[in-house]
Amino acid sequence: MTAPVSYAPTLEDRAVAAPPVRMSLAPLGSAPALLDGAWWPRSRDLAAELPPLAAVLDSLWGRITRITVNPTHWPADFPRKVPVAGHVVKVGWFLAEQDPHQLLLLSYRTSRWDLLIVPPETDPTTAAWLMAAASDPSRTSTASALMEEAARLPVAVEVPAPAPGV
Repeated sequence: MTAPVSYAPTLEDRAVAAPPVRMSLAPLGSAPALLDGAWWPRSRDLAAELPPLAAVLDSLWGRITRITVNPTHWPADFPRKVPVAGHVVKVGWFLAEQDPHQLLLLSYRTSRWDLLIVPPETDPTTAAWLMAAASDPSRTSTASALMEEAARLPVAVEVPAPAPGV
């Protein structure tokens, strides 16, 4: 004999909303630059990171059909295809032809976009600088040149405030 079991979902069972995609884009209508913006993934897991990015950009740029990366900074087992909002996006790579810090997106409607990839482990201050620099339409730097420039930035050091009464 089996007893009926009722299942009440717990907080852990509920779908948690995915955090927003961390990216910055050049203003619409700005002069073409080498980069169209920047993307700061939370991990190096492309299978998890690319679908939300492509879904957001689908609504802005039209259906994303292909994404390419340089595999230098990604695990060897990255996906060949990722599901995005009811369709599949092909993922490819170019080793010599593509900047290792750049993501290329292709769309049916408008063409292509190049985004700087801010490494997931980047500190927030440097990431904010990189994202602003990559989305500045007046800049003419490549993704790798921006990464080199960011590495030369002075590191902000937090000085603790003196204790009250000292």
